[in-house]
Amino acid sequence: MTVSQSAIPRVDAAPRPIRARLAMTVLSYGGLAVTTCLLAPLVGSTSISLSRAFDRSIPFADNIDAQIFFVARLPRVLAGALVGAALASAGVVLQALLRNPLATPFTLGVSAGAALGAMLAISFGTAVALGPLSPVPLASLAGASLAAAIVYALATKPGRPMSTSVLLLAGVTLNSFFSALILFVQYMADFAEVYRTVRWLMGDLDIGGLAPIAAVLPLVVTAFAIFAMLPSSLNLLSVGADIAATRGVDVARTQRLAFLSAALATSAAVALAGPIGFIGIVVPHLVRLMTGVDHRIALPASALFGAAFLVACDLVARTVLAPVEVPVGIVTAMIGGPFFLWLLVRKA
Repeated sequence: MTVSQSAIPRVDAAPRPIRARLAMTVLSYGGLAVTTCLLAPLVGSTSISLSRAFDRSIPFADNIDAQIFFVARLPRVLAGALVGAALASAGVVLQALLRNPLATPFTLGVSAGAALGAMLAISFGTAVALGPLSPVPLASLAGASLAAAIVYALATKPGRPMSTSVLLLAGVTLNSFFSALILFVQYMADFAEVYRTVRWLMGDLDIGGLAPIAAVLPLVVTAFAIFAMLPSSLNLLSVGADIAATRGVDVARTQRLAFLSAALATSAAVALAGPIGFIGIVVPHLVRLMTGVDHRIALPASALFGAAFLVACDLVARTVLAPVEVPVGIVTAMIGGPFFLWLLVRKA
């Protein structure tokens, strides 16, 4: 099968236009993300005074505004930005790696593995912790790592490029298998444990401090460091492995780095906030409609827009039925579902 030159993304464009577009992307989408993160802590069911929150003359134990701002709202805004950026970026990378617009960060079975680990920790009440990671996030991270390792082992052979078809099929199969195990654990658990597991599976950004964020931050930083190495190669890899190889791309290395970075970002996000769906599929498609398909632009734009999008969804989740808080995963699904259906109709 031949591919026309026009179908291949331009990776040899003059650097100045790309740098100018990248600068404009970072300024515009970064400004949106920063503005959202600055305004979100100020909004909630209880109004606060920002000047009083930063007033050091008042003891922290007596300063209700400071407690609400620094303990209840700021950590969850930072967690939302981190999780949204990680999931959106992982979605972009996986869609290019698998050459499938339906690929999401949960396609590889990582989310189901993380959920199974969390379910076991909740149901069996393990007390094992590691630094700032409490038992449930730690078990979630372990389950995600196990799932990623299994899928990677099945899809790779020494000296050969990764089989994306095996990667996709193994991920979907493992996802179904782990989901069945999750249902079995819920069936065997008592009512209180089932309630906790169901709430966790809905996704939640109720982070009561900065320690959980700091615990997963090394994974996210590592993932984004690898993301920064990939955009030009992903432009060619999304067209085809053979074409990428003829253009000088080390296909096997790029595939492994893409898988590793996406798995790290997804594992960290799920361990921190649970399985929050639709971010990894809605945000990349929406950003491509606005910026184009060049991964040098789409990847950073998706990370920044994903951060702003999830923080905004969390703001809706904690204010729309205040003082009751809706799990943010429900809000992202209610927004993402109709949008994704619109995308399908638009491309039909």
